[in-house]
Amino acid sequence: MTSKPDKPSGDIIRQAKRMKSHRDNPSPSPLRGIGTFGMIGWSIVVPTVGGAFLGLWLDRTAPQDFSWTLALILGGVVIGAIIAASWINKERNDE
Repeated sequence: MTSKPDKPSGDIIRQAKRMKSHRDNPSPSPLRGIGTFGMIGWSIVVPTVGGAFLGLWLDRTAPQDFSWTLALILGGVVIGAIIAASWINKERNDE
């Protein structure tokens, strides 16, 4: 029965450096992109729908010459866009 010769220390060091490099700098994952896309979507949808519901309630309780619903939907979209932009910047800086 013959045994395998030990790896030279240079090979072990190179392999350890390669493993550390992969651990410290992971390649981009498609699942991370899908998760980011979903997070950005929800960050726009939640303020927009919240603004719509609040606007409907205000239209019934405090009627004005303008539509609270439309104004708060627009406000929700703007707030959602700001939140989405901050998520995009955060993801871009994490890479």
